[in-house]
Amino acid sequence: MSFTNDCIEDSLPIWKACLDSPFLKELAAGTLDPVCFIGYIVDDSLYLREYAKVFAWGMLKARNMRDIRACYSMISFANEEEDATRLRYLKSWGLTDDGIQTLPQRPENRAYTDYMIAAARDGEGMLECMMACLPCMISYCWIFRKLLERTPSIRETPFWPLVRDYTADGYDAACRKWGDYTDTLFDGHDAGKRERMMEIFRQCSLYELGFWEMSAKPRTDIPVFSKSDIDFAG
Repeated sequence: MSFTNDCIEDSLPIWKACLDSPFLKELAAGTLDPVCFIGYIVDDSLYLREYAKVFAWGMLKARNMRDIRACYSMISFANEEEDATRLRYLKSWGLTDDGIQTLPQRPENRAYTDYMIAAARDGEGMLECMMACLPCMISYCWIFRKLLERTPSIRETPFWPLVRDYTADGYDAACRKWGDYTDTLFDGHDAGKRERMMEIFRQCSLYELGFWEMSAKPRTDIPVFSKSDIDFAG
């Protein structure tokens, strides 16, 4: 089993707890309060802004062009693949990406991104960056595929565009690609390094759980809509 797969197996109980969180269970059933969903999209937007900064540290510490290209590629992937649906949701509610950037990250979100950035800043190189970023990327693939498998009727909910993105074959292929790249970064490291890297992965998985739990509570600093007022993006 590869190093990345070992990290996944170690964090799988946490991901299962994410899968069973109230937010995701209600999202799968189509009963999620749309105000909570709006808050989630806003928080995710603020999270992705900080997520990109992890790779800024990766570029600063890169020792070769391969690692620089990897940073650039992952930032581009997040911007191009994950942004489209998120931006359509925002537009359908009369919000813009620029317009929400003055909103604060909620404490759970801030704690998560602060930890990621610190791991990259204080680490030796790209391996720490990948350990900080992969739990989000790979857990989304695992969680949303499990949701779709468990509740196929999610296709009929307003939340399907989000689920569709993270269950797509292209997203799965990207996760596998970055996992393989991370395995090459780990080659040659000792058991002590292994445990330190797995701890970063595990902690970020715990922060993922905190993010889902946070998202079940509506934000209080954005317009509050009723279900009938919301035009979900298709």
